Amino acid sequence: MLLQTVVFWAFFELNRLMSEHLSDLLLTPAEMAAVDAAAAKSGIDSFGLMEKAGAATAAAALRLYPGALRFAVFCGPGNNGGDAYVAARHLQQSGANVALFHLGDPAKLKGDAAHARAGCALQGQGLELYGPENGDVVVDGLFGAGLARPVPTAVRTAVEQVAEADIPVLAIDLPSGLDGRTGKVLGAAFRARNTITFMTRKPGHLLMPGRELCGELAVFDIGIPARIVRAEAGGIIAENKPDAWKAVLPPEQLETHKYKRGHLVVFSGEADKTGAARMSAASGLKAGAGLVTIAAPHAAMAANAAHLTAVMLHAIDDAAELEDWLSDSRLKTFVLGPGFGIGARARTYVAALADRRLVLDADGISSFKDDPQQLFDLFRGEPRLVLTPHEGEFSRLFPEIGGDDALGKVDKALAAARRANAAIVYKGADSVIASPDGRALINTNAPAWLATAGSGDVLAGIIGGLLAQGLPAFEAAAAGVWLHGEAARRAGKGLTAEDLAAAVLPL
Repeated sequence: MLLQTVVFWAFFELNRLMSEHLSDLLLTPAEMAAVDAAAAKSGIDSFGLMEKAGAATAAAALRLYPGALRFAVFCGPGNNGGDAYVAARHLQQSGANVALFHLGDPAKLKGDAAHARAGCALQGQGLELYGPENGDVVVDGLFGAGLARPVPTAVRTAVEQVAEADIPVLAIDLPSGLDGRTGKVLGAAFRARNTITFMTRKPGHLLMPGRELCGELAVFDIGIPARIVRAEAGGIIAENKPDAWKAVLPPEQLETHKYKRGHLVVFSGEADKTGAARMSAASGLKAGAGLVTIAAPHAAMAANAAHLTAVMLHAIDDAAELEDWLSDSRLKTFVLGPGFGIGARARTYVAALADRRLVLDADGISSFKDDPQQLFDLFRGEPRLVLTPHEGEFSRLFPEIGGDDALGKVDKALAAARRANAAIVYKGADSVIASPDGRALINTNAPAWLATAGSGDVLAGIIGGLLAQGLPAFEAAAAGVWLHGEAARRAGKGLTAEDLAAAVLPL
């Protein structure tokens, strides 16, 4: 009966939708610690919260691993270990075979963790005595999301043993060894098959390699009021979902025309490097821009014309011709970089566009690697520049920030956005979109098969198409990254950049 009660209660709670969508929030470890402190200050029984967390963990273990011959519960020296002691007690009371292993001297535990250990009748052993057995499932309660130092040797050894024996791991809060803010591995970390966390996710659950190491993630509401969680949440880091930017989308109106939906210009490279610009242009048109023009050198006009129908062409050979063309006030949004070439011509064109909206990608970014400040000085005031660097381009444009190993990807992107006064799309499997005002979004909808030649050109075009429709730089960048991922899902495995561009749908 106790087993049935625990499983029913905990998993009903685990799987229910939180009324105020707290599971969509991302709280840093520091913010979550502030939530815990505020909850205790408000009169909520902190041990009662630990009891719920431990019971939910036990229920998860029983439901997910009904064939386990032994649950090896690893208990750490803090409150994460307290959750594990509670879980071990519930597992034992449910009739499961449980072995308990602790890190450090459990007699030194304090507060709720000491209370949890006192309530657990199991006699533990030192973690260094753990040896994998057939049918083991590890319940990892060594460290939570707040770990900020490399794991000790005993934990590294346990990680290696568990990995070598291919033992399933259920992690409490976060696989031990992961930094909850950055998703980085601190020396060594468990690869969990399942992770259960409480109230909200942390950035480390979404950032790589943390996202992969967490396995399947579930968020459990242990009963802290939403008002307390929201009061302590900084609100600057979130998952990239439509709720983050849908409020600024242009309304659909029957009475409209192409210029109301914006005119996007994409610059082409030389005659033998025109494909990237065409993919950007096609993607901008698919993303909803009213008109798209490729601005190409005279020598590249024929190469482009042979492949274009809905996209227009305009010949531009130098800065003087560009300045003359820019007298048309309807030309407000540009993409420069895909296949364009690195050098002075790119820098000159960007300078001419300093009062317009610009997506600077690929060669456009690399053209400023020797003097990034020259670029940053051009785009002051209201942010109208979007930069889309991958890892190498980011390090070239922001060498001091990119080389700071103490910073995580979100912190780097935010620092770069402030430095450049631009929306930053720091690309990768865990692309981060950052704004100069301190907001950051972590993208999660991009499938692995999106990593293909030309996909970045498509992304630049999508963002350009959204900018042309009037979205602010940050929101256009975030929505563009999300649309890019959705297009890849529609196109399916084995996609090419052409398939990806064809699969883009407007918001």
